[in-house]
Amino acid sequence: MASSSQSKSHPAAASDPEPLSQTSGNSLPASPRVLVAICTYQEAENIEAILAALRDALPHADLLVVDDSSPDGTSDLVRQRQAEDSKLLLNQRTDERGLGSAIVSAMQHATEQGYEFFINLDADFSHDPQALPAMLTLAVEDPQIDVAIGSRYVKGGNIIGWPLRRRVISKLLNTFATTCLGLPVSDCSGSMRCYRVSRLQQISLATLQCTGYAVLEELLVRIQRSGGKMAELPITFTERELGQSKLSLGEAIRSVKFLLKLAWQLRIRRQEV
Repeated sequence: MASSSQSKSHPAAASDPEPLSQTSGNSLPASPRVLVAICTYQEAENIEAILAALRDALPHADLLVVDDSSPDGTSDLVRQRQAEDSKLLLNQRTDERGLGSAIVSAMQHATEQGYEFFINLDADFSHDPQALPAMLTLAVEDPQIDVAIGSRYVKGGNIIGWPLRRRVISKLLNTFATTCLGLPVSDCSGSMRCYRVSRLQQISLATLQCTGYAVLEELLVRIQRSGGKMAELPITFTERELGQSKLSLGEAIRSVKFLLKLAWQLRIRRQEV
């Protein structure tokens, strides 16, 4: 079960929901045109397994890998798999870097190519691909939902493998985003989301300000201010087992600075974003 909301007065948490990773029997009511994107850098250890898991979870979806020219051969492994999967796409970027710009480039592809839904998740199995059918079903069945968010912080959500310090920092940042940005969800920084592409077409992706991790909050702000609605579903987030996290201290500081700037624009200067 999940609930949707558009304002702070309508909490996103549902009563006793079932974590998506444990949900079974998720059959889609139809076969909408779906693009699933993962953004990669140095993910050679995970890429083949995550692509296989995504194909198993959503057999009819197109898969897009946006790779920032990983020196470990991630793109080469994707090309090898393309020989057996005609619905697997690769965008190997050479001029741009960063999670934010990678997500936006994938979204732009979805809007330009006429997809109905765009799904994004991490490439390192922090997000369970088997959670995707339920997330997509929610968005398909409720036309009012513009973003279905896999949430670590609604009832039933969980985080495995994080030290207490990281949990506290993440929770504080999400509380800040909820309070100061006026977002009606509990997990503003999680990247496992299913977007309705028609809503993405209304928020001017080309003018997004952030190129880093904080683009996740900026997207929610844009969607909310365009009249979009959001829903959260509980997921279990598991710390990666292979490879290294790309979230450096410098990137975390840049994200905090950007969120402060965004909050200033929204609350003090009343600017459009």
